[in-house]
Amino acid sequence: MNDKKNPENGTGLGRRRFINSAALAGMSLGALACTDKSGTAVAPAASGAAPAPAAHTGGASNASHLKPGELDTYYGLWSGGHTGDMRVLGLPSGREITRIPCFVPDALVGWGHTNESKKVMGTRADGNLKFSVADTHHVHASYKDGNYDGRYAWINDKINSRIARIRLDYFVCDKITELPNVQGFHGIFPDKADPVDPKINYTTRVFCGAEFSIPLPNTVGSDDGKTYHSLFTCVDAESMDVRWQVLIDGNCDLTATSYDGKLAATNQYNTEMGVHYEDMMSAERDACLFFNIARIEEAVKAGKFKTYGDSKVPVVDGTRDANKDAKTALTAYVSVPKNPHGVNASPDAKYFICAGKLSPTGTVIELAKVLDYFDGKLESADKAIVAEVELGLGPLHTAFDGRGNAYTTLFLDSQVVKWNLDAAIKFHAGDKSAKYVVDRIDVQYQPGHLNASQSETRAADGKYLAVGCKFSKDRFLPVGPLHPENEQLIDISGDKMVLLADHPVRGEPHDFIIFKRELLSPKQVYNLDDFPNAVKDPKDSGVFRKGNKVEVRMTSQAPAFSLREFKLKKGDIVTLTLTNLDKIEDLTHGFAIPKHNINFIVNPQETASVTFVADKPGVYWCYCTHFCHALHLEMRTRMIVEA
Repeated sequence: MNDKKNPENGTGLGRRRFINSAALAGMSLGALACTDKSGTAVAPAASGAAPAPAAHTGGASNASHLKPGELDTYYGLWSGGHTGDMRVLGLPSGREITRIPCFVPDALVGWGHTNESKKVMGTRADGNLKFSVADTHHVHASYKDGNYDGRYAWINDKINSRIARIRLDYFVCDKITELPNVQGFHGIFPDKADPVDPKINYTTRVFCGAEFSIPLPNTVGSDDGKTYHSLFTCVDAESMDVRWQVLIDGNCDLTATSYDGKLAATNQYNTEMGVHYEDMMSAERDACLFFNIARIEEAVKAGKFKTYGDSKVPVVDGTRDANKDAKTALTAYVSVPKNPHGVNASPDAKYFICAGKLSPTGTVIELAKVLDYFDGKLESADKAIVAEVELGLGPLHTAFDGRGNAYTTLFLDSQVVKWNLDAAIKFHAGDKSAKYVVDRIDVQYQPGHLNASQSETRAADGKYLAVGCKFSKDRFLPVGPLHPENEQLIDISGDKMVLLADHPVRGEPHDFIIFKRELLSPKQVYNLDDFPNAVKDPKDSGVFRKGNKVEVRMTSQAPAFSLREFKLKKGDIVTLTLTNLDKIEDLTHGFAIPKHNINFIVNPQETASVTFVADKPGVYWCYCTHFCHALHLEMRTRMIVEA
């Protein structure tokens, strides 16, 4: 490799060294504005960046290279980013198994084209989709007894403030809700239990944080940022209706929930309520904002709320001024170093960790002490901080191995740091001999999100760590100006982290979860009776007319459609319903109509429909687009449109 292109070579300015230098310079404004809080623990001088160990040739490295036909041991659910979908991976191989379309049309399956998917996505009065772009960031799944239960997963759309729910029995999106009164819906996390009823030990709520502040109601353009607010939202996990919202000071970023269901939290990087980036970095400390779920719901029940604009959603007051008395407060603002990015719950259910971003620190907040504050036992919510220690430059997100260790991405250092929570707490308390940093590993390059196997459950197993690097640079073959991102897999089963694999991914994915495959029981054939419009017998096929409104009903069964042809008249408004009567898994059929912008699939025993106008006289060969049979090419029917 040419020396000038080698990021590790000392001759010339390597790519990695350049981006570190540029990023560090770009962050200097925030760094200069940040002063250490008295008492903030600073780590002993750390040695230089450790080079990434080469993938070793023993058992752990082989785990990412499965034999033909060998199945992965974990599922991974990844946000798709600008593609508006959810990716499903197998781990440790890193193989992408499927994509689940959610917010954006998908040409493979016909999402956004079939009537059924349009109903989920939402349409305007003219029948067209309300939105056709999205930006998915965070993926989380439903819980029972502190572990994933295989029912649902949720994903956000930051652009249009929508939340989608995925049924994990069929890996399909079944509901989408647009959140009122907010913009920049970013953080998302389901609860893990009910705050009051111990019998409800599973997810019933999903919490959503709004990153951007806006006027309320947002009906008149105003440049006065002092009138803007953000809201924290609770969505019902089953109905997907919005239960309530909380008006707050500052903004929301990411979200976390406690295992007992009593607390939710969001980190805040803009407590200043700035509208320009320099204003957002002016405060020395920002906050991790805690929500007392039981008290909020009591306030809603008691009618202590407002509504805004056309929305009927109750909004309670969670601002500082309205919550000065801890014993009645709905919220608690714990100060953390400036512009934090990420809040994560430890699997022992004891702590939330906030990463500093513009501060080189991680803040450990003890949840029992937060509850003590709400009970009036602490004079300040900041007394819940049990550690605030130096980790490295640009800490963003944290994962856990279930053995007391945390793993935090360091964006500017291009590293992941492994650190021990108990040792960090001892160091913060004054024991300067406590060595809380356990290990460091270089990653390529500028890591953002990370997660470990089962990390966000009580069953964290400490086997694998995946890291989403925002820049791949020289790790893959060049494909023009737009580079893929680099998702790396690391073995964390031993004392030292070991890099196992690089995987190029199309930008721009963000967060993800990794869980054991036995937690899911996917169904590979639909239940015919779940579709009220199903054509259950080929004999029921036909063309049914009411004026110019026509319904074409047919079945598919490899290698034939039940109608060999069907006739329409120019100007007919046609609803075509197709049921796949094959019962064998992996026997999917497609249906395309040339010149009519129609292509969709039906999986075994599934029914789907499309509506279109037959406005072009002629003969159109409708054909199966999904390979299904040796006579797949012969699987056709004629649509004859008469003038």
